[in-house]
Amino acid sequence: QVQLVESGGGLVQAGGSLRLSCAASGTDLSINTMGWYRQAPGKQRELVASITGSGITNYGDSVKGRFTISRDNAKNMVYLQMNSLKPEDAAVYYCNAVIGLRFVRYSWGQGTQVTVSS
Repeated sequence: QVQLVESGGGLVQAGGSLRLSCAASGTDLSINTMGWYRQAPGKQRELVASITGSGITNYGDSVKGRFTISRDNAKNMVYLQMNSLKPEDAAVYYCNAVIGLRFVRYSWGQGTQVTVSS
């Protein structure tokens, strides 16, 4: 049974920073392209950043230059460093293994809430 556990969210003022962590059990994340997704109330879940097994990264336009995705394959962890946070970054953030543009490999975890005050 694969379990993804996201952590590190919280309340931060606009302009602040947070570092999200994703831990996995029951699978080896290193074989996957991993992504961080977010879902704001009333909106669809969107992919904001991804990283391949070899470390090639890709970012959504809305977070480019502010967010950094990284991974530690030895620890089976994926991270998202979020800087210069904006109120529109507020959402529940999830990690998962990316399969193409629309699919993910595993069941969703509980996510971690990010709230940004203006």
